[in-house]
Amino acid sequence: MSGGGSDRTAQENSDGRLGEGIAYPEAAAGFPGEPDGFQRLWTPHRMVYIDGQDKPKDAGAEECPFCTAPSKTDEDGLIVARGESVYVVLNLYPYNPGHLLICPYRHVADFTDLTQEETVELAEFTQKAMRVIRAVSGPHGFNLGMNQGPVAGAGIAAHLHQHVVPRWGGDANFLPVIAQTKALPQVHADVQARLSKEWNR
Repeated sequence: MSGGGSDRTAQENSDGRLGEGIAYPEAAAGFPGEPDGFQRLWTPHRMVYIDGQDKPKDAGAEECPFCTAPSKTDEDGLIVARGESVYVVLNLYPYNPGHLLICPYRHVADFTDLTQEETVELAEFTQKAMRVIRAVSGPHGFNLGMNQGPVAGAGIAAHLHQHVVPRWGGDANFLPVIAQTKALPQVHADVQARLSKEWNR
């Protein structure tokens, strides 16, 4: 066991909890196994995404999170900006902090079915999203993309959405490759507040 593991075990209280009242649910002490020198980053919150608990039960507008989000407050809906035909929302399961989605209000699946007004505003909001993210967090680049259909990787295929993903040099480290885990240094509320403030500046 590494030094970090030994220190962690030594700090545990008699009830199996760490100091400051923080529970460590699966400390190595007392469990069978062969020490391998690795530390573990437990991310049980990711099971919501893996199990598909937040995915709509059908392709209709009533179950669609992109249709219901605009009816919430900006804070509750994680909305950064609202336009006439489209709005900007944080991705609930971001690849990187500041990962935004540009969505039409209308429940439409295919890019070719957008109206001219929706197409123009979606493009303009994508450009502004890049400017806002650059001003707030200075990324080195972006991934822009739209997955059309489940076979193309669309998690919610019934309501199209344009991804705007900020990228930094070295942000694709070993965690996503080996552990299918992404370490995110900012919580949604902080990102939403900072981007909204810059968008409306």
